[in-house]
Parts: sequence; C-alpha cells; structure tokens
Amino acid sequence: MENPVIENFSRIRLKIASPEDILRWSYGEVTKPETINYRTQRPEKDGLFSERIFGPTKDWECYCGKYRRIRYKGVVCDKCGVEVTRAIVRRERMGHINLAAPVCHIWFLRSVPSKIGLVLDVPVQRLERVIYYAAYIVTKVHEENRKRVLDELERELSARKKTAKKEKKESVAELRTAASKTRAELESLQKGKVLIESEYHALSRKFADVFEAGSGASAVRQILEQVDLEKEVKKVEAQIGKGALTRSRSQAKAKAEARTQDTTAERRLLRRLKLLRRMAKAGIRPEWMIMTALPILPPDLRPMVPLDGGRYATSDLNDLYRRVINRNNRLKKLLELKAPEVIVVNEKRMLQEAVDALIDNSARFGTQQLSSQRRPLRSLADMLKGKQGRFRQNLLGKRVDYSGRSVIVIGPKLNIDECGLPKRMALELFKPFVISTMIERELAHNIKSANRLIEQAPPEVWAILEEVIADRKVLLNRAPTLHRLSVQAFKPLLIEDLAIQIPALVCAAFNADFDGDQMAVHLPLSHQAQREATNIMLASRNLLKPATGEPVAVPSKDIVMGCHYLTKLDPEAKGAGRRFLDFDDALSAYDYDNIAVNAPLVIGSGGTKLETSCGRILFNKILPADFGFVNQTLEKRSLSKITADAVTRFGFEVGQDVLNKIQEIGFEYATRSGITWAMDDLAIPAEKKEIMGAAEAATAEIRAEYEQGLLTENERRARIISIWDKAKADIAKVVQSALQPQNSIYLIIDSGARGTWSQPIQMMGMKGLVQNPKGETIELPIKSSLKEGLSVLEYFISTHGARKGSTDTALKTAQAGYLTRRLVDVAQDIVVREEDCRTKEGIDLVRADGAAFGQSFANRIFSRTVLDDLKAGNKVLLRAGNVIDAKAAEAIDKAKIESVKVRSAISCKTLYGVCAKCYGYDLGANEPVRMGEAVGIIAAQSIGEPGTQLTMRTFHTGGIAGADITHGLPRVEELFEVRPPKGKAVLAGADGEIESIEERGLLKVIALKAKARVQTDGKKTKLVEYPVHRSTTLFAKEGDRVKRGDQLSEGHIDLKELFEYRGAQAVERYIVNEVQRIYFSEGASINNKHIEIIIRQMFGRVRIKEAGDSDFVPGDIVEKSEFLEVNRALRKKGGTPAKAVQLLMGITKVALSSSSFLSAASFQETARVLVNAASEGKSDYLRGLKENVIIGRLIPVGTGLAIGEESAADAGRGGSSADGASAADISGNEARQDGGHAAAEDEE
Repeated sequence: MENPVIENFSRIRLKIASPEDILRWSYGEVTKPETINYRTQRPEKDGLFSERIFGPTKDWECYCGKYRRIRYKGVVCDKCGVEVTRAIVRRERMGHINLAAPVCHIWFLRSVPSKIGLVLDVPVQRLERVIYYAAYIVTKVHEENRKRVLDELERELSARKKTAKKEKKESVAELRTAASKTRAELESLQKGKVLIESEYHALSRKFADVFEAGSGASAVRQILEQVDLEKEVKKVEAQIGKGALTRSRSQAKAKAEARTQDTTAERRLLRRLKLLRRMAKAGIRPEWMIMTALPILPPDLRPMVPLDGGRYATSDLNDLYRRVINRNNRLKKLLELKAPEVIVVNEKRMLQEAVDALIDNSARFGTQQLSSQRRPLRSLADMLKGKQGRFRQNLLGKRVDYSGRSVIVIGPKLNIDECGLPKRMALELFKPFVISTMIERELAHNIKSANRLIEQAPPEVWAILEEVIADRKVLLNRAPTLHRLSVQAFKPLLIEDLAIQIPALVCAAFNADFDGDQMAVHLPLSHQAQREATNIMLASRNLLKPATGEPVAVPSKDIVMGCHYLTKLDPEAKGAGRRFLDFDDALSAYDYDNIAVNAPLVIGSGGTKLETSCGRILFNKILPADFGFVNQTLEKRSLSKITADAVTRFGFEVGQDVLNKIQEIGFEYATRSGITWAMDDLAIPAEKKEIMGAAEAATAEIRAEYEQGLLTENERRARIISIWDKAKADIAKVVQSALQPQNSIYLIIDSGARGTWSQPIQMMGMKGLVQNPKGETIELPIKSSLKEGLSVLEYFISTHGARKGSTDTALKTAQAGYLTRRLVDVAQDIVVREEDCRTKEGIDLVRADGAAFGQSFANRIFSRTVLDDLKAGNKVLLRAGNVIDAKAAEAIDKAKIESVKVRSAISCKTLYGVCAKCYGYDLGANEPVRMGEAVGIIAAQSIGEPGTQLTMRTFHTGGIAGADITHGLPRVEELFEVRPPKGKAVLAGADGEIESIEERGLLKVIALKAKARVQTDGKKTKLVEYPVHRSTTLFAKEGDRVKRGDQLSEGHIDLKELFEYRGAQAVERYIVNEVQRIYFSEGASINNKHIEIIIRQMFGRVRIKEAGDSDFVPGDIVEKSEFLEVNRALRKKGGTPAKAVQLLMGITKVALSSSSFLSAASFQETARVLVNAASEGKSDYLRGLKENVIIGRLIPVGTGLAIGEESAADAGRGGSSADGASAADISGNEARQDGGHAAAEDEE
C-alpha cells in the first residue's frame, strides 16, 4: 500500500520508536546477510536487498517476471512474493531484524548526560559495564525472603553470643561486627544496584533466594519495564521539595565545597525530573531505549553500484548491517543448541557492539569497526553529522537543475541590469520553454523530435530562444556567497562567446574581477519566481548595501578615470578662456572641434557668469534636471556622492539610469583620453641618491655609538628604524613632486581610479622597511625600487613578511566564514512579524560613543524610529514614532543633540521576531522595512561579509607578563561568544572609594573600600583587593569614588562580570560600541541595528526559576518568546505564571538551545540534539528558515510569509500589552552563576 503524503502540517515531532512502531514500518524481516547474487546480478531473497521485502527493482515487474506492466498494479506474485509497483518504493520501504537478545541504543546510553542512566539514577560508567556484560544489575529483590534472612541472622547472632560467653572463643564485638556487615550487605540490595562480578558471586552464594540479578541489555530492559514514570516523578519532586539536598549540619565541611556538591546533586535531580516528566507527557516508555527489533534502511538509501570488472561499490551501512545479521543468526543458533553461558554471553556482547557500530561508529565503546581498507566505516550517525552529513550536504544545500557556470568577462556596453549569456548555455537552460513553443508552432510533434531539431540548431530555434528569453530573468551567483548581493537577477542578452558577460557596476557587489573568476547562472522557473526576480532581485533594485545603506554600485576604475579626465580643467587646452551665451552654444563649438573638452570656459553674461568646461556640461546633461549643476573635477569620492544622491533623492529608477549613463560617458572618455601606463612614466628621481647617502651615514653613526656602549639594543633599533622611515618619507615627497599633474600615473592615482601613492613610491623610490612574520619591523631596509629591481637579500626579506600575509588571509577566510555561519544560525528565525509592538522601551544612541572612534552621529541615528518627541530647545524636530531619514539625521547632528532615544530590536516586544517600527528603515531599499523581511539573516551577513577584512593578529603588549590584547576578528568572536577576554580589565565589585594602590613585586594591588560588606572568597569584607600587572595602565587613582561595575584598569571587559554588576543594558551598549570600533578601525562600516539583532538573540534565553502551572522544570533553559507566550496563556486561564532569570549566552550556545531541534541538529552536535529531542518527545513548530528548508517548504519570509503564516502557529501575533505584564516574570541578572555560568551550564 502506498503511504499517503501529508502536506499541510504545522509541526514535526520526534519520539523514540517503540518495538511496535518498528514492526509497523517494516515490510518484512531480513534474515540473510546476502546482498546481490553475483551470478544473476539480482537481489537475494530475504537478504538486505530482497525484492519481496523492499519492492521490485524494475517498475511494474515482479522478481520472477510472471507479472509485468502497470495493469497488474498492486498484485503480489504467488511465486516470488513481490508486489507489482513502482521501483521508487525501494527508497521508502523499511525492513527489520528480530534481535535474538535485546540491544541497548548507544545514543541513549552514551549521550551526556546518559538518558538511561538518568531514568534509573545509575552512573553511566556502571551502566556501561552492565550493558557490555562486565557487571551485574539487581533486577528484583524478594522482600519477604530478605526479612526472613534478617530474622535468622538475629537469632543466630543471639545464639552465638551465648556460646561465645561460655566458651570465650571469640569476642562478642567480633560477632557484632560480622553480623552488622552481613546486615548491611542485605539491606544494600536494591533494585538497580550494580554489582561487580566478585560481589555478585559472593552475594548469590549467601543470599540466592533474596535477589535476582542479570547482565546485558536484557537485564536493564527488565528494570526499565518496571519503572512507573508518574510515581518516579512524584518521588523526585518530593526529594526536591523536602530539601533532601539541604546540607546536613553534622558534616563540618567547608561551606563552599558543600554548596558545590548540593548544586551538582540538585542539578541532577532537576534533570531527572525534567526527563521523566517529558517522557510521561509524550507517552514514551523508557524500555524503548533498549531495542528488540532493529529497523533496516530502505535499500536505495544504501545502494550497491556495479563497477567495471564485476566489482561493487557499496555503502558502508550494508557492511555494518551484514555484521549485525551474521552475529544475530549465530546467537540464535547458539541459543537453540543451548551452548555454554560463557559462549552465549560473548556472542551477545558482540551483537551489542555490532549494533553500536551501525548506529554510531565514532561514539563506540572500544575500537571502531574498520573496512577492508582499514578506514572507519560510516555509520548512521556519521551520515547525519558534519559538513558532508545529510543535513548540511543534502537538506540545507542542494545542487539544482536549470543552472550553468562559466568564466566571466566584462560587458562594457551592458546596462546595470543586463548580462551576456552564451547562446549554447542559454539554449540548454531554456530548453523546456523552447520545446513547448516549438510544439505549439508545430515545428515538432513531440519532445523527442524537438530535441533532435534543437541539436541541428536551425535559425528557427535561435529565433524562438530570443522570444523565450525576452521577458525572463536569470540569476547570477558568485561564490563565496557572503551576502544577498552575491545573487542578483539580470535580463539575459544572447552572445556568441563562451564566457558570461557582466556589467562593470555590479563587480563591487559580487566582489568579482576578471582574472578567471567563474559565476553560476540559475533560471527561476515559475511565474512567481520570475516575478520575484524582477521586482526584488534585479540588479537595478540592489543599488544600496543592506549593511550600511550606502550605494554599492559606485563608478570605479576606468569609469572614474574617464569622468575625471572629462571634468578636469586644462588652462592650456584649445579654446581656453572663451565665452559663450549658454551651454548649447558651447557644445556646438565643441562639436565643430573649435574648443577642447577640458578647456576652461565662461558661460552667460552680465551678473550670471559660470566658469566651467564642455566636459562638465556634458557630464551634467546625464544628471536629472533638478539635480543642480555639478561644477567640479570629479574623482571617486564625489562620484559616489552623486550616485548616492541620485538614488536617495530620485529613487532606484532614476538612480540606475544615471549610473548607466555615467558608465557610458566614463568608458567613452577614458578611451578618448588615451591615458596609458609605461615603464618610462616611472622616472627614478635624481635626489634619491643624496637622501639614501644621508640615511646610510646616519645609521653608521648610530651603530658606532652602539658599539661604544652608548646605546642599548632597543634604542639603536628604534633610531635606525626612524631614520629609514624619514628617508622613505623624503623620497615620497620627491616622487610626488617629480610626477607632473598631466602624467598618467598622477591622473590615475589623483582621480581615485586605481592605487595609492605608496605604490609609485615603491616603484620609483624605495620599498622601504618591511615586517617579519611576528609583525616586528626588520631594521634592514629595502633600498631598491621595484623599477631598479631587488637584490637577493632584499627579495628574501620582503617575501618573509609577505608569506605571513598570505597565510593569514587563507586562515582568516575560514574563520570569518565560520563566524558568519554561527551568526546566521543564531539569527535565522528573526523576521519582521508585525507592524508595531507598541513598546514603551528603547535604547539611547549617544553622540560620544561614536565620536570615540570617529563615526558620525548622523550615520549612527539614520534609519531609526524615534521613541519620544525629539526637541532642540523648544522646537520639536521629530515626533515620536517617526523614522529619522537622511535629512532629519543631518538636522539632529547640526543641532548638537547629545543623545537620542530610539526603538530597537533589543527592546522589541514582538514574539519570535521583531516589529517594523523597532527595526526602522530597510537600508537596502531606503524605505520602511516590509513585513516578512528576513532581518536576522541580513544582520548576520552584514556582520560576516566584511569579516575577512578584519585583522587576525593578537598583539603582545610590552612587559614579560604583559597581556595579549585581542583585536580584529578574534575579538568580535570573543564578544559574540561571551568568552572571558584575553587582557581582562578589572571592574569595581562594589560602590566605594579607592583606598590605596601599592606595588608588590610584579603586581599593582588596588584596594577598594566598599560602602557595604562584599562576599569575596567565602568571607564578607569591606576591603576588596584587585591585583593587576604592574605595567597595566590604571583608570582610577587613590581617593577616587567608584561605582559598582566601573572599569579600574585598561583591557577588555568581561561581559559576564559587566552583566552581573550593571545589568543587560550596559552589556548591550558595550557590545555595540566594541564591535563598531573594530569594524570602523578596519574601514568597514555596519549599521548598529544589525549588531542589536544579534544581541537580542544573546539575551534571548531565560532559565526557569519557578515553574508555576507551566510544564517547564526549574533549571530549564528556554527561549524568551516561548516563555512569554506560555505565561500569557496561563494568565488568560487564571493560572500561576512561571518565573525565570535572564541569561546572557554566546551565539553557539544560543543556536544549540533553539526550540527547533531541526535547526539545532543541522548546526552542531547533531547526535546530542536529536537524543534530547527524541527522549523528550519534542515538537518543532517550523518557525525559522532552516527548518522549512530542511522539510522542503517555502521559507516563511517575504512572499512566502503569507503561505507559511498559518503554520507558524500564530507566531508573534497579538500586540505587546500582555507582554508588558509577562516581562515582569523575568528577573535580571540574579547573581553571577545565573548571568555568567548560564552559558556553560547546559553543557553537561
């Protein structure tokens, strides 16, 4: 029977399969280890590929060939037992193996913490010994027999006492000791107690009728079958409630040690309670973790492929299944033969190990199972995890049809939204559309004949292709796809070449150049996909960078060169100084070649005179009529400003038109200018010799002083370096003055078309000082210029540091990519879900924060929604709820307002996303953000994309024990992962006054006199001491009054400490400023809102303190949105809401603690996530993007939101009025371990 396809579901649930489930899925038992008969090349009956179990290998044909064709559909052959159906059922039909002895599922045994261990409350090491037959576990205790034996013991003891007194053979004390030992042994026999072999034999000899014990998975299963989950839950609740954990007063242990033991015991109890409760609620029986039947994967998912020479390539799973079947069959035989116990036990252990290897070969106890080539076999778990696993390789990224790739070249005549597509490639991509048109026009009668005609490629085919592509767009993608501008849509134009042509203006967005880069082409097939490509993805609609809102399609290289040449004034040019009435007059003179394009002219008469040139008039003709006359020599920066103004003032349509015209005029005049570059342009200045001679003499003098002992090693080094630095600076001046403004090199650099002054200085002057791989300056300078050529030593010195640069770049790319992946994973489900959450909270954007590293205040506040009315004096600049556009940002900046309170994603009250008001403008479109915009992914890409520009180095700051200060990419990672920083700053732990700062050896000790007593090292005291290295700069001096959380020394602040002392808002502000400072210093800018979205997720988890009437368990770490939603529902019903503590967690931990197990499993630690989800019967509500991609649905964003909304379980609907009340259920940072160790706690 065909399985019905269920499509409209709203959640996916993962549970442990019961033996009945496994048998229900199965189409038959596999009893033979054989796979394919090598003589007939057909599957063996009852083997791993059996057609009777898994379905036919050929469509509509049984194994023996008695029934063929579709008319026998559903018939089961009476001869071979194969059902006549499609061969594709071999991808979905499962089989099973009936195991001769129960086997433990390794995931539930070896996961941390062990699920079976938690249910039985037995440590995992002991449990493992039982499973692998190295120990015994008590399965039953006969209480009446125990009572009888204890009574006998008492009687025997009193009798022995009497005889002892008479005969005085042994003392009464010895008898008592022996009796109490025996009594203790008897009383310690409890169900679930693990006995080592010697203990078991000793006890079974003494008390054989008191208890029963067994070993292996069957004994564990026996105990699990007797577990009553409801009773166990009540028992654990009683233990927790009764305070079974409180410290026994008699033990005079150190308080701190006892507290640690308590929290460990309490944590284990809470974990146990959580697991038992969830299992009971989900209807999962604990004995299902021990398998009696093993499911077998459908054969087409573990194929055998014939190779040349009669050999087969096979999936490792077949090998692993074969071992299980062989051992299972051998065990069955041994049990039938009633073989000795020792042989049977050994075979059972081998079966357990074979099943372990099949499920997870890397987590196995003992050695991994290897193939004949000595390589570990790929088990089921290995097929899921990692980059090559099922999740990341096949579900989150697939290879698609209707795509092609080729090398790219420039298309100088293409508009910004056009691309040149090779004819052959286009024909292959659009083949189905071409064929359908051919059949419509009766050029062919079926697909076969149409294909034949296409192969001949007559003119009609090309004509049809032209028609087919006329109204369709294609997508171009360049790897690595770092942000959304790496995939854009273009109108294809057919070309004869074999390379794809792309317009010059999109190179920056793709980060493409033409030195052999390749690009992939994809064809959107449906009308809806084509509509999205045209309306959203077209290159002309992606002129702004989503990270910053600045134009990304800016003229560069030749275009800048051409525009610079066009608008530059040359006083000596033909017709310089002539006067004309108007622009047309001047252009006529230019057309008749009476004046040069860059000759200075005077236009107009009387009072309205304008000094300009024909070039500038020509340039202004391409700008919109009311743009204003641009009368300046253009270079890269001014051209960028013109394009930005055109886009922001006149919109994308006009903007793209201006860009296309600038490109056209730029290329034309770059060609006309005849600017070129030759070795002769690089004249080595005559003054070089003199400068070098002076520098060499000065260094010789310093070396002489050093040899006389007048200078230290460091002084000599520093002086020599400064001499050569000055020499290079002098040569730089000489080189710049040697180049005339008309010189090609001067024009190219001056216009900003290419390069900087440092390059001609190295070519004509000297290369100068270089660094070694440690980042230290080598004191031997490279005196030659590149034109003169380097000596062998100079060449070696220069390659030394350069090689380090290349290595760094390669490593940095991988590290930046991994950071982007984590950011995407943590923020992927943040989507704009409602218009306005009506929150009354916001954050302050302070002018001083940006000024510290040179970011303009206007940039910082642009695109944000104002929370309160914004006033300058008595004048209202902007009403609450309005967005600060570019004009308003400038006005606020000019009004010298120091701080603006704006809405932010951090304080947004929308559940499972953010609202449009708190987000503000969509920077890529320069308009209010649309519903369904995937702002989380945009934030992650905006932070990750410039990541490769950041430095990698950790600088060592002086002093022997000087701290390493982290910069660049590792520092960004440190912040987002909430790691304790290198070179940590000291924070004041309390309000008070600095009493003293004294030096003790290599340390400085800051003594703080606190206002109130502070807990340090288990003692309460008013005087707190903070030791720092003596070379550390201090920010406080004696007598200073400080507040809790004030920074006392230089270095990076530990976020967990700051959270504990100052709360969430201080941490949020610190992270934003630190990340901005790092990116800004490297010349990359990001808008604050992207960082705020990641911060929102870092604060997106809470730990349950009191469960109230909810299903949460104290100690649970849950998503804040889920917590608030549950509390809102409880309040409506009149129940007691849960209470929780706010956590601060690193992005990896947040991604792994996602409420979606599909998203977490496809990120990292796949096995652990799936074990936790299955053992608790977790549901995934498919709110995020990854979950929907995995199950093959449209993602619930943008145009897919309307479709996905019903299944989003009303995610984030409803205003924030209820939230206002629920937010009170989250207390702040309740002590260090809640704020700080939270991230570490869910690890165990």
